[in-house]
Amino acid sequence: MLVVIENVNATVNNFVWGIPAIICIIGVGLYLSIRTKFIQVRKFPLAMQKTVGKVFEKKEAKNGAMTPFQAVCTALSATVGTGNIAGVAGAIAIGGPGAVFWMWVSAFLGMCTKFSEVTLAVHFREKNAQGEYVGGPMYYIKNGLGKKWQWLAILFSVFGIFTVFGTGNATQVNTISTAINSALLNYNLISNEHVAMSNWIIGIIIMILVACVLLGGIKRIGKVTEKLVPFMAIFYIILALGVVILNIKNVPGVFYSIIYGAFNPAAVTGGVVGSFFTSMTKGVSRGIFSNEAGLGTGSIAHACADTGKPVEQGFFGIFEVFADTIIICTLTALVILCSGVPVGFGAAAGAELTISGFTTTYGNWVSVFTAVAMCCFAFSTIIGWGLYGARCAEFIFSSKVVKPFMVIYSMVAIVGATVDLGLVWSIAETFNGLMVIPNLIAVLLLSGTVFKLVKEYFKR
Repeated sequence: MLVVIENVNATVNNFVWGIPAIICIIGVGLYLSIRTKFIQVRKFPLAMQKTVGKVFEKKEAKNGAMTPFQAVCTALSATVGTGNIAGVAGAIAIGGPGAVFWMWVSAFLGMCTKFSEVTLAVHFREKNAQGEYVGGPMYYIKNGLGKKWQWLAILFSVFGIFTVFGTGNATQVNTISTAINSALLNYNLISNEHVAMSNWIIGIIIMILVACVLLGGIKRIGKVTEKLVPFMAIFYIILALGVVILNIKNVPGVFYSIIYGAFNPAAVTGGVVGSFFTSMTKGVSRGIFSNEAGLGTGSIAHACADTGKPVEQGFFGIFEVFADTIIICTLTALVILCSGVPVGFGAAAGAELTISGFTTTYGNWVSVFTAVAMCCFAFSTIIGWGLYGARCAEFIFSSKVVKPFMVIYSMVAIVGATVDLGLVWSIAETFNGLMVIPNLIAVLLLSGTVFKLVKEYFKR
């Protein structure tokens, strides 16, 4: 039975993350960019002014809402995660250094896609029975496209619920337990026979922490993410920049291999990766998997923002993709390629390749700090996706299911820490990709609304 499930999932996964789907994602991003006259370029300085400037604002949000900065931190908490560490490593190993170039391309167009998603989410949001703002793809489908498209909103929500337990929780907890156990084993603080017990303890602790944050409501989620996300991002960026600076002589050659390898991967990988399409699809799919542009999930958090200006919150979507992919994913790629760590091109790789880049440069002592970074990244992802799952469940049922859902979601942490998650990760990745289909249909059909809102905003 498991073999049948694996085969079916592999077939669907290859389609969802295959060339046709990626062409659709890139196509929608290109269409939105052209129609907005490449707003991600024209208004980039304004976007940074309206987003980075919010960091220094001391503002309290209304009841049932987050500040705009808390909303983007919650969205970033879900996007800036293990995908930035393991996903980039996997893209380089399978697609060669050129995959990073295609990651940049997907991010460039993805900035406009996410801008559109966030703008629509704030414009078409509503308030629930508790007086909290709720929004996202399911709400802009319902309120923007009407009742005849309700099935599309439900489809997105169903895919979202299936995704959060795997991508958002179990696999993230597994990453945390692996990172902590690796550090403990390196310093001989535990032996191999104690790893199973350690997993149980880690799972229970994470379950309690996640429940405390999520059950505290939208206010507590916002307060946790606005402190955790900037800390973990700055911490990781400093560590990564150190690797780049210490290997500065390798940087020109690395950028050459990225750009040249994007169009001629065989010349850079010694013939192991010979397909231009392999390099492109891996770069684009891992970029989208990291920044979630096209999935619509981030807009669920942005819809909670205490703002009456959809386009201004949309600027946070541009900032989010820029910070996630252009800055953090690029630094991860440079850590791997500048450090000179051997890359087994053509073979699967994950976080261990990125960690090797750090330890090759700094020494084994840095494994403690990389473990801390990975734990922060993974925990923040659990919080962000917990909110997404709760909103999807609330849309299908009612707000009464939110707290029971969050309790069940928190308990999944124990499963993630104690079982092998190979198939769970694969299935979750498939459902993650399936969310793209209803979301992109909606964004494309509602693109006229985006263009109208942009025009009105700049007229004012």
